[in-house]
Amino acid sequence: MDRIDESRPFKPVNIAVLTISDTRTLADDKSGDTLAERVNGAGHHLADRAIVTDDVDQIRRRVTSWIEDPAIEVVITTGGTGVTGRDVTPEALKGLFEKEIEGFGETFRWISFQKIGTSTMQSRAVAGVAGGTYIFGLPGSPGACRDGWDEILKYQLDIRYRPCNFAELLPRLNEGKTPRSG
Repeated sequence: MDRIDESRPFKPVNIAVLTISDTRTLADDKSGDTLAERVNGAGHHLADRAIVTDDVDQIRRRVTSWIEDPAIEVVITTGGTGVTGRDVTPEALKGLFEKEIEGFGETFRWISFQKIGTSTMQSRAVAGVAGGTYIFGLPGSPGACRDGWDEILKYQLDIRYRPCNFAELLPRLNEGKTPRSG
């Protein structure tokens, strides 16, 4: 049975949030606000936050800078996961992944299906690991960010969640590689 094991101490994770949009600014970024509020509300550290346009090179530059920062353990992006010509987030992120976490997108779409039916097929939510950093790509609506955080990430980034979680694997993501400093 899945649950939070209250006998274990909570350990905050350092998380960066990236909004990918051609039209949003920090003043009107509701999806980024949703994620930032949830990260802080769960007791984690919002290590950084930024907005870039729907451009593969800009997305990769920003995410790579966070991968290279030993203080950032998780990157969550919002936006650019649809099927239009400007939606390039999955391509940008997958180009960085050392390992893809297929189950994240599958689980996100299963959760989303319960709420929006077959429209969930338009989501290309993705996740993976690069340089010892988890990277999660969510759709750009506040509702999708709520679903992704409230139904998946809130639990998987909490080291107390049982039977297992992503947080407990953080120290082992670079096994066989030079350890992260930080």
